[in-house]
Amino acid sequence: MKNRGKIVAFFLIVLLFAGTIGTTITGITKNINLGLDLQGGFEILYQIEPVDDGEDVTRDLLEATVRTLNERVNRLGISEANINIEGDDRIRVQLAGIKDPEEAREILSTSARLSFRNVSDEELLDGSDVKEGSAKQDFHPDTNQPIVTLQLKDAEKFGEITSKLKTKKDPETPYPDNLLAIWMDFEEGDSFAEEYKKEEPKYISAPSVSSTLNTTNVMIEGNFTVDSAQRLADIINSGSLPVNMTELYSTTVGAQFGEKALDKTVFAGIIGVSIIFLFMIVVYRFPGFIAAINLSIYIYLILLVFELMNGVLTLQGIAALILGVGMAVDANVITFERIKEELREGKSIFASFKAGTSNSLRAIIDANITTILAAVVLFIFGTSSIKGFATMLILSILVSFLTAVYGTRLLMQLWMKSKFLKNRPGWFGVKKKDIKDIKDATEVEPKLFNREINPVKHRNKFFIASVIMIILGAISLGIFQLNPGIDFTAGSRIQLASDTSIATDKIEESLNELGLEAKSIVSSGDNNVVLRFDKVIDEDRISELQTYFNENYNAETSVSIVSPIVGEELVKNALYALVIASIGMIIYVAFRFELFFAITAIIALLHDVFFMLAVFSFTRIEFDITIIAAILTIIGYSINDTIVTFDRIRENLQKKKRVKSFKELAIIVNRSLVQTLTRSINTSVTTLIAVLAFLFLGAESITGFAIALTVGLIAGTYSSLFIASQLWLIWRGKMLKKKPVVFAKKKKVEGPQV
Repeated sequence: MKNRGKIVAFFLIVLLFAGTIGTTITGITKNINLGLDLQGGFEILYQIEPVDDGEDVTRDLLEATVRTLNERVNRLGISEANINIEGDDRIRVQLAGIKDPEEAREILSTSARLSFRNVSDEELLDGSDVKEGSAKQDFHPDTNQPIVTLQLKDAEKFGEITSKLKTKKDPETPYPDNLLAIWMDFEEGDSFAEEYKKEEPKYISAPSVSSTLNTTNVMIEGNFTVDSAQRLADIINSGSLPVNMTELYSTTVGAQFGEKALDKTVFAGIIGVSIIFLFMIVVYRFPGFIAAINLSIYIYLILLVFELMNGVLTLQGIAALILGVGMAVDANVITFERIKEELREGKSIFASFKAGTSNSLRAIIDANITTILAAVVLFIFGTSSIKGFATMLILSILVSFLTAVYGTRLLMQLWMKSKFLKNRPGWFGVKKKDIKDIKDATEVEPKLFNREINPVKHRNKFFIASVIMIILGAISLGIFQLNPGIDFTAGSRIQLASDTSIATDKIEESLNELGLEAKSIVSSGDNNVVLRFDKVIDEDRISELQTYFNENYNAETSVSIVSPIVGEELVKNALYALVIASIGMIIYVAFRFELFFAITAIIALLHDVFFMLAVFSFTRIEFDITIIAAILTIIGYSINDTIVTFDRIRENLQKKKRVKSFKELAIIVNRSLVQTLTRSINTSVTTLIAVLAFLFLGAESITGFAIALTVGLIAGTYSSLFIASQLWLIWRGKMLKKKPVVFAKKKKVEGPQV
């Protein structure tokens, strides 16, 4: 009766979550803020400099600038703006869902320092003389042309100024000296005399003053449209910026790009997760079914928490979510494999469950902590989109730990004493013929697919293979180097998306007509073309290009612009991240295991990173900031895999208590490798399923990211099994005479009990 009550509780819990997910998931997904790459928009990074020479950029000055920018953004009607201070002199602005990036750039970048000057460039009035919020778009009473009107604070002051200007002195200059030039962002070196000669002068207008004007009402005339007049009024009303801003980096993503990317990425995610569920059920039977339920709950909780955090979901964030599914499976796989081992020893279903969950917990904790270390470093040193990826990765690890350790074990425990599972090891993926008599104390060497294997015996072959790959990789990097993306070089990148095929030779002809030469023109997926320029294209030309390609190719454009300063800092931060992540892992692994384990683990990590760089060098795939994210993710994943193998070696050493010969140590390492081999393969397969779904079904913009993860996963699994542990064996084995391997048996970490 008690067991029946537990089974009823199981179905009630499942139905409760199913009902909750079914009724709330639509609202949650609709409320999640989408990043630029998923709904289109505009992002720009500014270098902040003081207006006056000798003035310092203080925190107060930066905060005042952010307030002014927020005011301007509000006038654009954008609710999903994200404006952040970065470092000591940078401000990053993200405007998702914006329809006119060029309008946004103009409103944001202008300092809006309004000034009224005479023809000698002497300042007569400035923005402080204008009533706050008084500027508005209007029409000229005589010509009905669009104008901007505003109100001054002091009519008497304006009367004195106009009184001095009204007298003509008939100068030799080609213009009268009674002009009142209205400037926006007058800079040192600007000259009315020089600008007067130009068809489109920098000043806004220069009306003549023929009488004293004792009024507060001012009309600004110019070659305005209704929209441009309204824009100028908005800029004046938002106030002048207390600083000068220089654009270092910018990217615009069309809504068409975002919609296509979102659809493809979500579809790839659904396919990837579905295959993972199917794989788990086929391989692990009943526990696999329980894991599928908890993975569904995991995905729901991730989206719920992310929505409550008001996070911004990007393509990389979705990739981190699905990658998190693959990594969440790992905790289940470790537990299920340990349960299967106990069943093969002849223990009952309940005893196997209890021992398996207890034995697996320590490895799960160590593996998750080392992965979080890499994710935290990624968050600290990453840029905005990479921070989003890191945030999702950290969140995924924490939630997966809760659902895998507590959720899966809770649901399984409700079934453990039921008659349904009694004497049915097949429901756990164990054949009865593989189960030995529990009274048989003979120690049997573990097998893989019922075959005895000896990876340690072939260690030299693995070392030779790695050395050959390292040599070939070094040659490739020496000859071809990397193909740096726009993130690491100064220049511009323009991606075109059309409903029809675009020939690259026609694009080249069009650029010649426009007087531009692209460094490269590459087709990217269906009806997509990427143009790379080795120089930064100015704002006017960008606007011209966008209009041209829209009119002639019906193509929407996504534009990225980067200064060399940003690229240099990205490289520097990536190296910092690698070094700091490695140091953090060495300290943790040395504390939890021993220094020898820590150093060999880092050598294996460097092996993986080098291999990824070599593949990108050889294939000439564009190396951008998302690849850095992939590398740091693989660092976390690889150390995860290595820790699980090391944990099994440590456990077997504790059983042996003291090892005096190399042969004994080799046997223990080989046994540990074979015991963890199935787990490593299954974990890698499930994670690769998610990544390959993105590679073949996802958006083109994360293709490089998916390739990097695929290469890294394969290299990470290989190095964890055949490099790290084998290096430890050789290094530690040579020191046995001086320092025997001794691991005191520690108290087991008990799993959660219900």
